[in-house]
Amino acid sequence: PWQEALCGYVIIVMALYWCTEALPLAVTAFLPVLLFPMMNIMDSTTVCREYLKDSNMLFLGGLMMAIAIESWNLHKRVALRVLLITGVRPALLLMGFMAVTAFLSMWISNTATAAMMLPIAQAVMEQLHKSELESGTTAQVSEHTNKAFELQEKSPDSLKEPEEPGPRPFPVQYNSCISCVPWDLGNSHVVTVDEERVREEIEKRHSNLSKGMSLCICYSSSIGGIATLTGTTPNLVLQGQVNDLFPENGGIINFASWFSFAFPTMLVLLILSWIWLQILYLGFNFKKNFGCGASPAAKAREQQAYEIIKQESKKLGKMSFAEIQVLIIFILLVLLWFTREPGFFPGWATVLFNKDNTSYVTDATVALFVSILLFILPSGYSNQVRDEEQTEGRAKFRAPPPLLEWKVVQEKMPWNILFLLGGGFALAKGSEESGLSTWLGNQLTPLETIPAPAIAFLLCLLIATFTECASNVATTTLFLPILASMAEAICLNPLYVMLPCTLAASLAFMLPVATPPNAIVFSYGHLKVMDMAKAGFVLNILGVLTITLAINTWASSLFQLQTFPSWANKT
Repeated sequence: PWQEALCGYVIIVMALYWCTEALPLAVTAFLPVLLFPMMNIMDSTTVCREYLKDSNMLFLGGLMMAIAIESWNLHKRVALRVLLITGVRPALLLMGFMAVTAFLSMWISNTATAAMMLPIAQAVMEQLHKSELESGTTAQVSEHTNKAFELQEKSPDSLKEPEEPGPRPFPVQYNSCISCVPWDLGNSHVVTVDEERVREEIEKRHSNLSKGMSLCICYSSSIGGIATLTGTTPNLVLQGQVNDLFPENGGIINFASWFSFAFPTMLVLLILSWIWLQILYLGFNFKKNFGCGASPAAKAREQQAYEIIKQESKKLGKMSFAEIQVLIIFILLVLLWFTREPGFFPGWATVLFNKDNTSYVTDATVALFVSILLFILPSGYSNQVRDEEQTEGRAKFRAPPPLLEWKVVQEKMPWNILFLLGGGFALAKGSEESGLSTWLGNQLTPLETIPAPAIAFLLCLLIATFTECASNVATTTLFLPILASMAEAICLNPLYVMLPCTLAASLAFMLPVATPPNAIVFSYGHLKVMDMAKAGFVLNILGVLTITLAINTWASSLFQLQTFPSWANKT
């Protein structure tokens, strides 16, 4: 057990560094290259080979596509177009922002999605608040003016000059409305208190809606990422770990199979989170939340906020040649991913390239093919430039830049995540080579007496709690090899525990430090830690229940989870 102990020491050190960030996450990920050869667990060549695997290349290709989408503002155009469709009524506004954020998060990074959507939400919220304050003040002045006219009509004597000398009224203008206020301000405190009350109500409504809007963006960016294999890094960690630990699995985790399992799960969780945030911050008045029977003032406010979104959309202008190309390439990428090995009919990779039950073409091949296209295709037509001295008066044509330039990729690519993935794979390989995973799995055999759904539920709770204080990549990297060994030891399909725990690693909803989208949202100042903890706690429970439901229903049929597969039997 000496090697198992040494490997366990490396895992504990890396776990502490990842949790405390005493060293940068990517630097900690390089520790296996240093420590495993020194401890005779693995030789340096074998360790280094783990840092650039198929999953890393899939991640690289997917991110290059995302960078191209961001560079040409295609994501912003999609976001604004959907918001124009959903409108700005409170409940529908929340739904619109959540749907757009979740969809974008499926294809580009969760952090980039949150960073892009929050300024749009902020602009809409500010306009709603401004128009609500204006209409509230106008309504208040109008109400007092009407009361004054009513009193005047009821007492005709009031038109006569007062017998006793007293203060005379003078006209005061409020937002283009003239009202007569007594010179003697004896009763003016009534108006002030009413106005203050209205203002407080407006501020409270605005504060609640701002909190709900902020949370809906960070939560839906995390939820949306689980739907696709490239949506968030833990999904790729799972694919890499399954391929490493069970080489004979036949590519069971691919883009199409993952989407079939995770997309419905994402939809259910997104709807539940929308309902929960609506109840928490908009109240139970669904009629008001959906804008049914709204007052003219409320409709005017909605119209003003709608105009803000419309103006932002107009600023983008018509779709450029480059945007159209990026959109076509993106659709091509998704289609190629889905049809490579769909499962219910032979995919193009099976027919054209794969031979002797070997998958020569993977999702990474598709991602890199499309990425290379981005560096080849021009972003526009030829630019005609005149340079009289050099070309003797003739027109000189300059080739337009490609859709994606390497300089942009270098600046925007999160290289640290690439190394973090590699470090995770090296750690998993070291655990397997040293025998630590097998030993830990055997220690968990008492779980055999617990029903399988209860095991999945408890493990999801454990992972969801752990991921609040550690990165989701580190969490999946540390736990998945152990869970795989445990499943083998109790003759349970490894995917039955690995799939739900991978999804649970994305349930980082309670703390600002849990995930970058949470931190970005928290930095805007609308939220306190308690707001996020209160909303996130319930959402964590809903998430764990949703994942447990998914793994025991459609995932069970999709991956045949009720049987112990031959590829998992190493004996």
